[in-house]
Amino acid sequence: MKSALYILIAAGIAAAPLAGQDLRTNVNRSLFADQKAIHVGETVTVLVVEVAQASSDAATNTSRASDLSLNGAMSTPGTTVGSGANVGITTGNGFKGTGSTSNNGVMKAKISAHVDSVYNNGNLFISGSRNIVINGDEQIMKVTGIVRPSDIQADNSIYSYSISDAMISYSGKGLINDSQKPGWITKFLHWIF
Repeated sequence: MKSALYILIAAGIAAAPLAGQDLRTNVNRSLFADQKAIHVGETVTVLVVEVAQASSDAATNTSRASDLSLNGAMSTPGTTVGSGANVGITTGNGFKGTGSTSNNGVMKAKISAHVDSVYNNGNLFISGSRNIVINGDEQIMKVTGIVRPSDIQADNSIYSYSISDAMISYSGKGLINDSQKPGWITKFLHWIF
């Protein structure tokens, strides 16, 4: 009886290394760790908060003036001495130009993305899209980029400004989008003129 118990214990000890777990793969699956996306196929919430402002002002003011004059007494055959001759040439050139440009844009949204691949250094490549159709008008939002796992917050979300090589697009299709474009006659006239 004791020998059977010893054999069973020895077999359990021998089989223990076969059932071991890699702690690196389960580091974020603990009861005490946050549930963050770190594997291919897992999802992360992207909080799109983009505010872009740009402005530029330019001013140019140039001028140039030339003045050439000849004053003196001239004597020519058939005229009296002392008749005066006045010749004057004046030229001028001036340019004044001003210009300014300004651009403002704000985009706020929330979109889920999934992990497409994991780089050797642990960074994640994410991509996601959202299509919303309302009365035949379709709004399409897409996001892709590279994320560091340390930038993912405790609630498994990340701000868009923490995404490297981010590509964020928002476009639309449908009647409203088409009505905002010029017609083909207007396009033709702009092309000619």
